[in-house]
Formats: sequence, C-alpha cells, structure tokens
Amino acid sequence: MRTRVKICGFTQVSDAVTAAKLGVDAIGLVFYPPSPRNISIEKAVKIVNTLPAFVTVVALFVDENESQIREVMSKVSIDCIQFHGDEEPVDCRIYNKPYMKAIRMKPGLNILEIAEQYSDASALLLDAYHPGIKGGSGSQFDWDLIPKNCSLPIILAGGLQTSNIKTAIQSVKPYAVDISSGVEEKKGVKDVAKMAAFIREINEGDRVL
Repeated sequence: MRTRVKICGFTQVSDAVTAAKLGVDAIGLVFYPPSPRNISIEKAVKIVNTLPAFVTVVALFVDENESQIREVMSKVSIDCIQFHGDEEPVDCRIYNKPYMKAIRMKPGLNILEIAEQYSDASALLLDAYHPGIKGGSGSQFDWDLIPKNCSLPIILAGGLQTSNIKTAIQSVKPYAVDISSGVEEKKGVKDVAKMAAFIREINEGDRVL
C-alpha cells in the first residue's frame, strides 16, 4: 500500500504549487490565528485556485466557532476539515463534510475507544502532545502507543522529517503521514529540497514494505 502524504501549513502560493508537482496527496491550510502558519481566507483562495487536479485541500481549525468555519467553507473550496482541538464528535459532524480528528498522543489514551466515538471520521490524525500547543510543535511521540487494529485510517504526524520518515512508515504502517515544520525553511515557508527529499524517502520506504 502506498503511504499518502499531506503537507500542512502553507502560506505561499508557490510552495503549494511546488508541493503538488512533487506529488503530495493533500495540502493543509491553517485557520488558527495563534499559529505562525495561519492564513487569511483571501490567501487561501489564491492558493487553492492555483492547485492542479487531484490534490486534496484540508482546512485546519482549532476549537473554532461554527460561523467562522462556515465562512471559510463558503469562500474556500476545501475537501476535508481537520479538527485539531478538543472538538466533540457532534461538533465535527454538523458540516456535512469529510473530516479527520487530530488526537494529541499521551500515555493513557484509548485510541480504539476514540475511534469509536469519531466513527464517521475519515481518519484519526495522531500528533505529539505538548502542553499549551495544539500542534505543529515538531515533537515526536512514542509510536508504540498506536494500536495495530484501529477501525479508522491512521495519519501519523509529530516530529516527522526526512531522517526518520522511512523508519516511521515501516514501523507504524500508517495510511498517511502529515508534516509541517519538518519541511520548512522557516515557519510557514516551505523548503523545496526538504519536501522533495521527504517524499522520496517515503517512496523508497513503501517499496520495501
């Protein structure tokens, strides 16, 4: 099985277009004001309008109010919502849009139970837990916390980079991986060479699975 690739946190049109040409399956747009990767609706529209076919657009929100999410949906052509806060299942279901639920991993979480609670999600995105930070910390978590028989597809995030991604996909065998800071020149600005190397390592890792 091929490991799908999502790169998150685009703020530049050229970076998103380059990522698409390199073969990413999805790009993530952050609508979370405290984040250095937060973008305006206007910038998001510009990015989406330049993408070629077959690239999934994911909008990331963190405990956002319904009206703001619906405004983004009305103006930006998104394919999927990523809920990266403490949203309850009912909060995720009201938009009639495919969604993934991000879970910040720490000991004691029962991922199998969480998968049942969010049973209609397209996937669970497993990220590192960091007090006070809702994601994008660049930290890695203990992959042994991931159950082998989860009922939902697993998207692996948190501290991924070119040097560890091959080990990650061979150890976890996730449906997809999600990276942001690991392929950046600086926060919000992607590094073309890092994106290319990351995707190349995934392709090589998939060939030996």
